[in-house]
Parts: sequence; C-alpha cells; structure tokens
Amino acid sequence: MSYADSQVFWQLVLLGTCLCLLSAALGAWLMHHRRRKLCRQLETEIQRLSLQLEHEKTRIAEKAEGIEEVRRQLEQTFLNLSNQALQSNNENFLRLAREKLSQYQIQAEASLEKKEKAIETLLHPITETLKQTESQIQAIEKERKEAYGSLTQHLKLISESQTDLRAETQNLVHALRRPEVRGQWGELTLKRIAELAGMVNHCDFYEQQTGSDEDSRMRPDMIVRMPDQRELIVDAKTPLDAYLNAAQTRDDKARAESLHKHARNVRERMRELASKAYWNQFKHSPDFVVLFIPGEQFLLAALEHDPQLLEDALKNKVILATPTSIIALLRAVAFGWRQQSVAKNAEKIRELGEALYQRLATFATHLQKLGKSLDASVEQFNKATGSLDRQVLPAAKRFDELGIEKKKDMPDLKMIESSTRTGDKTGHA
Repeated sequence: MSYADSQVFWQLVLLGTCLCLLSAALGAWLMHHRRRKLCRQLETEIQRLSLQLEHEKTRIAEKAEGIEEVRRQLEQTFLNLSNQALQSNNENFLRLAREKLSQYQIQAEASLEKKEKAIETLLHPITETLKQTESQIQAIEKERKEAYGSLTQHLKLISESQTDLRAETQNLVHALRRPEVRGQWGELTLKRIAELAGMVNHCDFYEQQTGSDEDSRMRPDMIVRMPDQRELIVDAKTPLDAYLNAAQTRDDKARAESLHKHARNVRERMRELASKAYWNQFKHSPDFVVLFIPGEQFLLAALEHDPQLLEDALKNKVILATPTSIIALLRAVAFGWRQQSVAKNAEKIRELGEALYQRLATFATHLQKLGKSLDASVEQFNKATGSLDRQVLPAAKRFDELGIEKKKDMPDLKMIESSTRTGDKTGHA
C-alpha cells in the first residue's frame, strides 16, 4: 500500500468514527427530549387529577351534610311516632289488663273453690290414715309398756342369776382354799391332760403310786412310764390361797403383797418337791421331777414377781410345768412309745414284706404268661385280618358290581400293632 492510500484509509476511519459519535449524540439528545416531553405530560395529568379529586371531595362532603340533615329529621320523626304509639299502646294495654284481670279473678275464685273441694277429698284419706296411725301408736305404746315390763322381769332374772353365779363363785373360791380340794383338782386336771395326750391309764402312766426309802414313803401324783423302762415323776401342786386373795381385793397395794406371797408359796412348793428327791426312790427315773401347776396364770403371776424362780427350780432339779407344756411333754413320750412299737415290730414287718414280695413275684410270673398268650392271640388276629382283606373282601365287593343291593357297609378291619410289655433281665415288668 502506498503512502497516499494509507492517508486516505485513515481519513476514512476517522470520518467513520466521527459519524458514529455524532449519531450517538443525536440519539441521546432525542431520548432526553422525549423524557422531558413525557414528564411535562405527566405533570399536566397529575394536576388535572388533583383538581378532579378536590372537586369530588367537595361534592362528597355536601352529600354527607345532606344525609346527616335527613337522618336528624327522620330520627325526630321516628321519636314522635314512637311516643304516640307507646302512649296509645299503654292505654290499650291497661284497658285489656283490667278486663283480663277481672276475668282471671272470676276464674280464680271458681278454681279456688274447686281446689278446696279437691284438697278436702285428698286430705280425707290422710286424715283416716292419721287416725289409724294414732291408734297403732297407742297399741305400740301399750306393747312397749308390756315389753318393758317383760324386759324388767328378764333383767331381774339375770340379776338373780348373776347373784347366784357370784355365790357359786364364792363357794368355788372357798372350796379352792381347802388344800384337799385343791389337791384333787390338780390331780384330776393332770389325769385329763394325760388322757388328752394319748397316755392311756393302764399303759402309759400311774396315779398315786407309792415309793419308799429308808426314812419315809414317797407318794407322787403320777408316774409316766417311758420307753426302755424309764419313769417320769410328776407331782401336782396348787398353792392358790394368796392368788385368790389378790383376785378378790381391789386395793393395788394389797394385791401386790398377795402376789408376792403367791410367788413365795410357789417357791416353797418347789423346794419341798426338790427335797423329796424322787429320783433316789425310783431307780428308772431321771434326776429331775416335774412340778405341775394346773393353770398358766398361776405360774405367770409367780414368775412376774419372782423372775429367778424358774432358774432356781432348774438348779434344784425341778421342772415347772403348766397344762400347755406338760401336754407337749406327754405327747413326746407317746411318740416315743409309738416309735418303740414300730421298732419292736420291725422283724414282723420284714417278714411280712418278704412274703408280700414273694407273692408279687408269683403274680408277676402269671401276668407275664398272660401277656405272652395275648401276644400270640394278637398275631393270629392279624393273620386272619390279612387273609380276609386279601382273599375274601375283594370277591365280596364284586357283588356291588353285579347289582346286589347292600343293606350294611362292610367295616374296615385294622391290624393290631401294639404288643404287651415283656419283663427285663432283672425280672421287673
């Protein structure tokens, strides 16, 4: 390219650039002009709408004032009309009320008369019932008086029975104050307890047996024979004088003194029994003796005022016993007799067991033979059943095919699979 051509090219480029810039500026000016024109149109429209809004507000305010004026007029009109209607209605209501009230008064008087008659009719049965109730109450009052008299008589009889019971109690207390009566009571109680424990009179115990030593003859109340020719000495003591005095007195101090005396009396009886030393006269007796007191309360009262009494009795080879404890002791002795009886009959039991075992073995042998016979019978039954099922029944079933009507179905015969149990090598079935 030559220099001249180069100059022309660059001039053209410059001219194109200027044209582009000029067209851009022109477009921007046109855009700005359009915006300004649009803004002026919008301002004009806004002013026009503002004037129209103010006009509408003024017109609406005028309409509202007119409506308020009409509302006030209507309200006054309605008020006047309501006052007139209310006054007229009040007069009509009072007139109608007077007429209705007079009618209701007449009807009420007539209804009241009817109700009075109806109430009289209703009250008549009640009046009759009240009269009957009054007569029944009078009859009940009469019966109550008679029953009260009868109750009084029963109370009188109870009082007399109580007096008799008190007298009998006093007689019993007086009787118990006698030593021989107390002794018989203690011995009888001891005998009844021994019988209750299963100690038969002629076999297991003795009453009032007599032993002797070099100086005196000893007489215990009961000797209980135990297994292996042993003997248990029991002596009944009933020191009850002081206890009865304590039960009869109401003075606490006198009662306490009587109970202390009762405890001393029990201790004296214990020492007296220990001094007899029954185990020296009865060679098969253990080195102790049983002191029987026929009442739990007697021993408890003594122990309460003499706590050392039980320990001192054991030291003196005396066992203090009451009905509860001695019946347990006698039961134990009876159990020992039963055990000795079992031991004595042990040889007979052994012989009887051997004979019974031999008889059971013989019976088992017979039973085993019977089982073998049953097994043979079962085998023959199974063979007969198989023959019937294979050879007879198929031919019999053909009768149905030939047109013979059967009246009864042929039952299905099953073979027996179970067998009897055989004995093992030890001979047990």
